[in-house]
Amino acid sequence: MTTKETASDQNLDLLNANLAKVEELSRRLVDVMGHHKPLRTELNAPDTGMFVNAAAAYWQAMTDNPGKVMESQMELWSKSVKHYVEAQHLLMQGKFAAPQDDTPSDRRFSHPMWQTNPYFNFIKQQYMLNKQAVETAVSELDGLSGKERQRVEYFSQQILDMMAPTNFLGTNPEALEKAIETDGQSLIDGLENLIADLEDNNGELLVKLADENAFEIGRNIATAPGKVVFRNRMYELLQFTPTTETVHEIPLLIFPPWINKYYILDLKEQNSMIRWLTDQGYTVFVVSWINPDQSYADVGMSDYIEEGFLSAIAETKEITGQNQVNAVGYCIAGTTLHLTLALMKSRGDKSVKSATFFTTLTDFNDQGEFTPFLQNDFIDGIDREIDEAGILRSFIMQRTFSFLRSNDLVYAPAIKSYMMGEAPPAFDLLFWNGDGSGLPGKMAHEYLRNLCQGNQFVKDGIELCGERLHISDVDVPICSVTCETDHIARWKDCYAGFQMTKSRSKTFIVSQSGHIAGIVNPPSKKKYGHYVNKDLKGSADDFMAGATFHEGSWWPRWDTWLSSRSGKQVPARQPGDSTHKALEDAPGSYVQARATI
Repeated sequence: MTTKETASDQNLDLLNANLAKVEELSRRLVDVMGHHKPLRTELNAPDTGMFVNAAAAYWQAMTDNPGKVMESQMELWSKSVKHYVEAQHLLMQGKFAAPQDDTPSDRRFSHPMWQTNPYFNFIKQQYMLNKQAVETAVSELDGLSGKERQRVEYFSQQILDMMAPTNFLGTNPEALEKAIETDGQSLIDGLENLIADLEDNNGELLVKLADENAFEIGRNIATAPGKVVFRNRMYELLQFTPTTETVHEIPLLIFPPWINKYYILDLKEQNSMIRWLTDQGYTVFVVSWINPDQSYADVGMSDYIEEGFLSAIAETKEITGQNQVNAVGYCIAGTTLHLTLALMKSRGDKSVKSATFFTTLTDFNDQGEFTPFLQNDFIDGIDREIDEAGILRSFIMQRTFSFLRSNDLVYAPAIKSYMMGEAPPAFDLLFWNGDGSGLPGKMAHEYLRNLCQGNQFVKDGIELCGERLHISDVDVPICSVTCETDHIARWKDCYAGFQMTKSRSKTFIVSQSGHIAGIVNPPSKKKYGHYVNKDLKGSADDFMAGATFHEGSWWPRWDTWLSSRSGKQVPARQPGDSTHKALEDAPGSYVQARATI
């Protein structure tokens, strides 16, 4: 047999193997989709009435000013024809080159062929022209309220992002190039990645952002040594092993958000805030929340306050023999810490000496990028979902947050995984991001209706735990740490609520970067700086205009603030006491529970 015949046989064997693999994957795809129960349509799309209103406004604009509408349509048509003629002219001259390209820079089109290849450049430029036309048309719509306009802009942008040529194999030069280089193996690997993601999520398409096999909680992530010293149905209380001979007298109790797991503060040794705090001589306690199932359907905000916050404060005091604690609340836990402090004020409870808030909203007057998801049609769908499931499932929240940054968190990872056949990266932060928790139904309803929509805490007060709670009841010393580019809890909105408290001692810090990176910013990295301003009487813009920028992490600045409120030095405390025997090693059991679809 000749070498040529041998190579031909090998190619045939490879082709048959690939065909068999595709057939197997197709069967798996049919099977997973056959068992899939679709998510409620009202959670996937906005009220169609919104689009009716937008269309009505558009046609009204045409009736009132047809010349304006015709002008915009003619402008798009003129640019499209000109673009086509320029490309055709170069080809007729025998030049395999793209025409002049003045479209805005867009990292989705970073592959060289988008610029040099006339076919791909034509597609790219036409997409950018269409995108500009849609954005202009939406911006010129009359007759829409502010919220309606935000929603139309958001959902029209989602459509534009979805229809980008990079998202389709036939118009993605990088994916086509790799398919040719790998003899189609990248496409088979991509199909396998797609089906694996569908199987892992019961038919829901959630792009896997990180290699889940690269991390194990307690082995190479969430490894700060400590013990579980208390447990109830809401949380496990972790006390971490001291690393100094003496510690501050007043313990530090951290409440992470229960939408995700606590180990965002303990990813790796190099960026673990928990380890850093123990090294500074604090007795560190952290709440690790339960990942609720359907049996938690009737658990509400009052339960989180009474059985979570107040319980953890009491247990921490008892274990350390102290009358007070310093408390930290991150994101939604910071919002609830405000509610807890207001309740404690009404009860005359002075157990919290100071409170620190990470990226915490209390004033929801401006809903920012979440406006599309905080209208009645969407929340009505959430209510029906939790009535049926008992909880607000984690993947619904994950999908919502992802589509706020769809190009980065949906389409780009999907292209790499499904078109390029690449495995997701071994990235600890993205692993944590995918390890979410569900929310009890009653709690989710109360948070969305009463706080996000009703903004009751800063208006007339919110009824919880048998009391009417108002932000003006918060009067302990507070420090608020916000993040400059945070799109979840925008720093200016955090500042608005911060100003409404009655605390006489206030510190406000704006860290560079976003919701996570701005907080998880250890001094050793020397990566992001921060802004401070002692004058807190003016607006957010006034704060920033008069702020002083400091290089490096805000952690040491907070340590100075916190240590002055943490009492004298006492011998280091080992986890637990005579009445709080260690139940198990940190990170405990609750953090191990994975959310299910």
